[in-house]
Amino acid sequence: MKIRFVTVGKTVENYLVEACSEYEKRIKKYVQYEQIVLRDIKNAASLGFDQVKEQEARMLEPYMAPSSYRIVLDEHGTEYTSVKFADFLSKKMVSPGKDITFVIGGPYGLHPRILAMADCSLSLSKMTFSHQMVRLIFLEQLYRAFTIMRGEPYHHE
Repeated sequence: MKIRFVTVGKTVENYLVEACSEYEKRIKKYVQYEQIVLRDIKNAASLGFDQVKEQEARMLEPYMAPSSYRIVLDEHGTEYTSVKFADFLSKKMVSPGKDITFVIGGPYGLHPRILAMADCSLSLSKMTFSHQMVRLIFLEQLYRAFTIMRGEPYHHE
């Protein structure tokens, strides 16, 4: 069982890179983990939002294989508490033969085609965050979910 985390574009702020790396290191203690960073769209500033999302969708499609349980992070997705997310993740991890792929799009979100390919859509909050910040928030929640599943003293209620 592997968790794959697919993102569009590199994280550029050093403080976010360091924090994301720390949580990825922690996550790897619980599960086989792979991060896939797809390149930024060249000349995105000269393209419309829809054109950028279309190009990103073409890059993301190979990672949306039905052999994996595909979860996209989207502002319109289902919101969970940390405990409910841990329960959700635990149930998905016992599915035989399926890895879990989490996908975060670029700054304009995900193309409708990618949203339609997903098995599930997850929202971190009703608030809006930069796609760079979402990576850190999500990785912290993923790590928190593993500590909840193991009964470790990280999460407090």
